[in-house]
Amino acid sequence: MVRQPLTAEQIAAGQRLGTALRTARAGRSLTEVALSAGISPETLRKIETGRLPAPAFGIVVCLSQALNIPLTTLADAWLPQTPIRQAS
Repeated sequence: MVRQPLTAEQIAAGQRLGTALRTARAGRSLTEVALSAGISPETLRKIETGRLPAPAFGIVVCLSQALNIPLTTLADAWLPQTPIRQAS
């Protein structure tokens, strides 16, 4: 199975998610949050820097719980700022 390249929109979404996670992490260390979420610090680093722009849903859920922020906050960060137009 060949993985399709990410679109510019998916890359931008990953960058927004990474920014939201770094902001929510505030003074906590990357390692502390990663281990609390049950993921490796390298995985969290990749998500925060946008190198892993579309993490698995379960990872996002665990990060939401580890950071004590609503899952909807992270979903809102990932979604585009303007609605995507549907083809007619």
